Amino acid sequence: MRILVTGGAGFVGSHYVRSLLAGAYPGYQDCDVTVVDKLTYAASEENLPLGDQRLTLVKGDIGDAGLMMDVLPGHDAVVHFAAESHVDRSLEDAAPFIHTNVLGTQNLLECALQRSVPKIVQISTDEVYGSIAEGAWTENSPLEPNSPYSASKASADLMARAYHRSHRLPVVVTRCSNNYGPYQHVEKVIPHFVTRLLNGQRVPLYGDGRNVREWLHVDDHCRGVQLALTQGREGEVYNLGGGCELSNRELTERLVQLCGADWASVDFVPDRKGHDRRYALDDSKARAELGYQARWTFDQGLTDVVGWYREHGSWGSIG
Repeated sequence: MRILVTGGAGFVGSHYVRSLLAGAYPGYQDCDVTVVDKLTYAASEENLPLGDQRLTLVKGDIGDAGLMMDVLPGHDAVVHFAAESHVDRSLEDAAPFIHTNVLGTQNLLECALQRSVPKIVQISTDEVYGSIAEGAWTENSPLEPNSPYSASKASADLMARAYHRSHRLPVVVTRCSNNYGPYQHVEKVIPHFVTRLLNGQRVPLYGDGRNVREWLHVDDHCRGVQLALTQGREGEVYNLGGGCELSNRELTERLVQLCGADWASVDFVPDRKGHDRRYALDDSKARAELGYQARWTFDQGLTDVVGWYREHGSWGSIG
């Protein structure tokens, strides 16, 4: 069994790779893993167990057709994590998001088609749905992205759908809620706030702090991805939720407490452009068809994450 993981040196992708190589997923304990990663600012070789003989790291761009045509043969599946993923960066410059998330995904799909890859999992996000005032999105909800990042991910999802419908390419799409966990780049809100608070620095809270997000531990996300790989129906989309909704203010209050800081460390700053008010996923389809269920409670996971960043004090300087 050989699995190709794009973006496997990033936060979520590297957790998936480490889990695969550690034997966390039944039936895949002895699989070989190839990671293709551009190794941008948000990725690091240090995230990977490079000493494992079953791991091969290829530095390269998923948009490089020659590279992907050379690398893909012999792999039983592709799990596609590679993406530019930071909303604020997409507001400053959307071009890299189009290059990687749209054009890179299309190239990967085309090369996978030409090389007859048996299965592809496209990793996406709840942000493709836009913002929802109440209730929760199902997989049939319309895609209404509001940032260049989310628009690029929605485009990638639609490209995956098109390749399945047009060419019968065996693609499954997963859409997750906000991830958190160890090894996450410090540009994202939880590690950004934690590393600053632990260092006695101030943290910025957008707008009125009432924007609501649903949180999913990276370990639960990766288990859901594996279930989609092994049991997901081709051409289908599966929402992977975490079940914990918090406003950004509530999240900040928890982080302040866990880091031993106080509310005086928080600065309210002007809101992000086009800031989605609320995300919420209905993951009943994944529960019914895949047996998916989040195992980590948010309180447990957040405490664990703060402890991890406390023990890895140099992480705030990475990237």
